Amino acid sequence: MNHMLGRKAVRFFKFCQLRLRSKLPELPSRKVLRCIREFNAHLVPPFDTLPAPVVCIIELTMSGYEHQPKKRRMDTDGDNAVPQFKAQPRFHPTVPRDWTISIAVPTSLITDCVTREQRTTNRANADPDAYTGDTDPAHFMEHILTYLEAPPFMRKLLFPIHPNLRSQGLLPSLDMPHHPHKDEWLPYREGMALDTPAKGGKGTVVDIGMPQTVTIAESIPPKTRVTLKMSDDPHGTPEPVHPALPRTQDGYFWGFSVRRAPTLSSVFTSSPYEDGYDLSIGTSERGQPLSRAFPENQRTNFQHMLMAFGGPRGLEYAAMNDPELGELGIAGARTKELFDHWVNVLPNQGTRGIRTDESLLIALTGLRRLWDSS
Repeated sequence: MNHMLGRKAVRFFKFCQLRLRSKLPELPSRKVLRCIREFNAHLVPPFDTLPAPVVCIIELTMSGYEHQPKKRRMDTDGDNAVPQFKAQPRFHPTVPRDWTISIAVPTSLITDCVTREQRTTNRANADPDAYTGDTDPAHFMEHILTYLEAPPFMRKLLFPIHPNLRSQGLLPSLDMPHHPHKDEWLPYREGMALDTPAKGGKGTVVDIGMPQTVTIAESIPPKTRVTLKMSDDPHGTPEPVHPALPRTQDGYFWGFSVRRAPTLSSVFTSSPYEDGYDLSIGTSERGQPLSRAFPENQRTNFQHMLMAFGGPRGLEYAAMNDPELGELGIAGARTKELFDHWVNVLPNQGTRGIRTDESLLIALTGLRRLWDSS
């Protein structure tokens, strides 16, 4: 009986496909209901374990053949104008800010990850064309993080096929403002300079992730990433600007940058800011609670803040393996002298240790009020 019903299911599936493709009148409702009753009453496997196409066809049959797309509001400038869909932007300008937050994490945080997939999702080989998660963790993490930050439409050009990116499909979608959708308008765009000749022979053609490319007046080498400020005039020319301008002028979170520091001391000495970090925070289970280091009634001002997290053995181990800090006698308990604040992000944690990625999320949540009063 089950064998016969299985053959019936195949025939019924093909019959539904023919009906859907030819857009013939409705399927006989009696046959549909009889087939469903037979499936429920006699098949050994439960109904929800049937092959997906059969279930989908039955659901489509019972709800209608053709999918009715949602109607989009189209704005036109005249009777003969080309309709253009205007979507509301997800992100809006906020308060301009010139302050920054930097996070220092050790590459040893991936040592507990056994497989390539775990190291990829947890976010480095002398051969740059080979998998570097085992031999050069710093290169591996930098590769993964810069790939995540780049807008999806330009990743294929910026990041050639590489073993480090073999499991990139497991990475989350950050969906940041500079990763806009094609039907979303923002005053800024990230673009990729193309090798296509510009009309008139002057300027550079730039792909900004839209159906149509744009042309800028400046000459930029191909495969160069550039930040553009879009013109309010539909016929205007975009203008290349500094990558930090969307943040400093309109308050957008416009991605992040990644740099490698070979030692703990180089985190400070190789700072990209002229005056370095004016607020530094080190994390350790031997530090003081966040509530004591940063009381709620006390305001903390900063321009460039740094938060440093240790690996499985803590920041003390990183200081012990730093030659420059060794010459200064900074190691062990004296590691806290490197930072303005030495904090424990999770007092009374109840375990011998917490993962670095967990500590990072807890710290950012606890310190958010330092830069976000809302």
